[in-house]
Amino acid sequence: MGFVLPLDAVTATLETAGGKGAALSELARAGLPVPGGFHVTTAAYQEFVTSTGVADRIRAELAAASRPDADADTSTGTGAGAGARIRALFEEGPLPCALEQAISKAYAELGDGARTVAVRSSATAEDLPDLSFAGQQDTYLNIAGESALLAAVRRCWASLWTDRALVYRARAGIAHEDVSLAVVVQELVAADAAGVMFTVDPLGGHTDRLVVNAAWGLGEAVVSGLVTPDTLVVDRARLVVVEERIAAKEVMTVPTADGTEEQPVPSDLREAPVLTTAEAGELARLGLAIEELYGEPRDIEWAREAGSFRILQARPVTTAPAPRPEVWNDSTGTDSLWTSANLGEAVPDVMTPVTWSFVKAFMGDVMVGASLEGRPMYGNIGGRFYMNLSVTATLAAAFGQGRKFARANELVFGRLPEGMTIPLLPASRLRVWRDTIGEAFAVMSRIRANGKQLPAFLEEAPARCEELRARVTAAATTGELSALWESEVAPYFRRCCHMLQAATRQGGDSLVKVRGTLESLVGEGDADLMTTGLGDEGQLASMGPLLGLERLARGETDRDTYTRTYGHRGPHEFEVSLPRPAEDAQWIDRQLAALGTVEEDASLRLARQTTARAAAWDRLTAAHPRRVAGIRAAVDTWAASARLREAARTEVARVFWLLRTFVLRAGEVSGVGEDLFFLSREEILAVLGGDRTPLAGVQARRAAYDAYRALPTYPTLIRGEFAPATWAADPNRRADLFDAQDTTPATDTVAGSPASGGVVEGIARVVADVEEGEAIQPGEVLVTTVTNIGWTPLFTRISAIVTDVGANLSHASIVARELGIPAVVGCGNATTRIRTGDRIRVDGGRGTVDVLEPATSLPGPA
Repeated sequence: MGFVLPLDAVTATLETAGGKGAALSELARAGLPVPGGFHVTTAAYQEFVTSTGVADRIRAELAAASRPDADADTSTGTGAGAGARIRALFEEGPLPCALEQAISKAYAELGDGARTVAVRSSATAEDLPDLSFAGQQDTYLNIAGESALLAAVRRCWASLWTDRALVYRARAGIAHEDVSLAVVVQELVAADAAGVMFTVDPLGGHTDRLVVNAAWGLGEAVVSGLVTPDTLVVDRARLVVVEERIAAKEVMTVPTADGTEEQPVPSDLREAPVLTTAEAGELARLGLAIEELYGEPRDIEWAREAGSFRILQARPVTTAPAPRPEVWNDSTGTDSLWTSANLGEAVPDVMTPVTWSFVKAFMGDVMVGASLEGRPMYGNIGGRFYMNLSVTATLAAAFGQGRKFARANELVFGRLPEGMTIPLLPASRLRVWRDTIGEAFAVMSRIRANGKQLPAFLEEAPARCEELRARVTAAATTGELSALWESEVAPYFRRCCHMLQAATRQGGDSLVKVRGTLESLVGEGDADLMTTGLGDEGQLASMGPLLGLERLARGETDRDTYTRTYGHRGPHEFEVSLPRPAEDAQWIDRQLAALGTVEEDASLRLARQTTARAAAWDRLTAAHPRRVAGIRAAVDTWAASARLREAARTEVARVFWLLRTFVLRAGEVSGVGEDLFFLSREEILAVLGGDRTPLAGVQARRAAYDAYRALPTYPTLIRGEFAPATWAADPNRRADLFDAQDTTPATDTVAGSPASGGVVEGIARVVADVEEGEAIQPGEVLVTTVTNIGWTPLFTRISAIVTDVGANLSHASIVARELGIPAVVGCGNATTRIRTGDRIRVDGGRGTVDVLEPATSLPGPA
């Protein structure tokens, strides 16, 4: 290691350049506005104290001071006067020639325009996350000339042995012999204003704001407490000043021929604001960039020269009350249209980081063009799962599938509001082809191969998954569990993903063709009827838990069989941190008790639908006899593919139970516990390998998770940049749609996609989650945000269903059609416009919901 290093040298570490120097070097490498300069390294300090004999004399002084008969200073752990005698040693003797030449050469290379410098001490026990040592070593400003610089370097070295530094080290339990000192030499900023900035409020406990202190002149008056500075509080999200306190600033630090001195502030400046609000916002932007660089709050010294800001120092904020929550928001920086329909049904919760890491792995394995033009096809917005329709629409347009995509998009994700279009990415067709065609061919080849293996996979999957869960639970050590993950669990997870991918491609676009043909021949109502029947005899997985429960109630199956078949399916089946139904000993009993309140079971409803479906086919036969055979074959093909998709999806839900088991076991064998839910799968494997570094981020992620969970469910459709907390705080927010370019207020009308025909009038029951479903009385209309398979047993108790999220192929739509229940889905605002107790009319054929009579009192259980 040399005696001198450039300011931005990668070798300027804590060991070579001290805490302050290492921080400045990192700032400089990141391109932040740090004054130029160089480091006099700890090697230079060691060379001086060793070659001059000062090191031996320091040890002698410390040893003498520690003798029982010495006049001890108990606060410093040294004898009285030892610090002064040690400091005096640094004034004696010449600097080693090579050391002097290295410092002089670096100083000369600053150039004539930068010969006035600041000389700052930088100890190896300084600016640490838990010990700042702020103010314990000296800084010398306005140093000009080689001899003055060399003298200032000596004085910085000597300041390692000031009484205050000795006291601080003694109280911190740091041995005096273990520290060393570097010196930072920087161009002096001719500041007209300076101060400090905290990227969190160090006193008020607010993590959503920055605090800027500002005074006239150099920053020493602020740091030393000689002046009461202006205080500006800046909102982190908007970078605007939300509080401003202008102080009467009596003194300021200014440079002089002999260094610096304090002078009175001119009268016209004493009560004038040092910074404009725009400048405070600019400083805050720099502060956030510095915080992002370090990944933690920072205490930053800054200066303003000729209207530009320079960063002088950045140390950890040791008094920060809590970690700043992470921001989970893939909507930033894009003009894309996002939807949570379909995805929000599968994953209705705010996701923990581990769940998101598994979901990303799944999507990355099954989606072609998962990222296009740097924009992801799917994303995490405030912890919730969204699909980027701009990416999928751009892909469809590039391959000439625009019209087909529009129809399929409506079936899967629901109708777009009138006048809304999907913004396409600025990518040429040729570029899209180039970026995706190779991947598409590879994926299609894999789908064909896996499609042939799909029946055998579905037959073997339940037992295979159960076997892996047992082996994961039995893993006794971190090494054993890691090996099992790499060799069997991870490959099986990926295989399940690929099999679902293959299942979703069976039948191609037959659904779009079948629906379009049927609607043109017989209308939407009969088209709905003729595409039901998938749930007969439990063939459709969405109906399975309900039909299985009825068989259990009739004694046609037993509890163990029901648990093995459906114990992994539930409302939160893809959220790894939440238990599966089978983990709840009372799960089956509660369902059976609720089933006993139902007047008409599912099998009777299915029988009635069978009769209605046969009548619809008769009408088609009478009107278009030559078309019947072809259409029936197409419907059968589509029905078979639909059953395959649902069967494959149930195995993916089962494998997510395996993933939950793995994370729980990893927490047990590592001793970390449920903190692992706030790590990614890669980080969990690192922890199992003995690396505890990822755990440092757990608190910030917990804070983010808790903050996002406290917010209302976000709109189904989001266009542009969306800030969840800002949206939630807006009393005029729309629950159905957020468009950064359009602030048109929401209508009071409740309408959505007509999902299952029929008209019903009844009392509304607004339910936030499936756990509240026990309050539903027979014959009520269920109004909720979204449903999934965990809600299926409730459907025999309701007369109709209305959801905020959904489309023609959503869970609520499919099950409602199977049971002949009117359904309107994807309304966006149903849960905010309808109250429990309202008497409403649901028209499932037109997709409308009308409030006939507002609630006067809340209905409850009889």
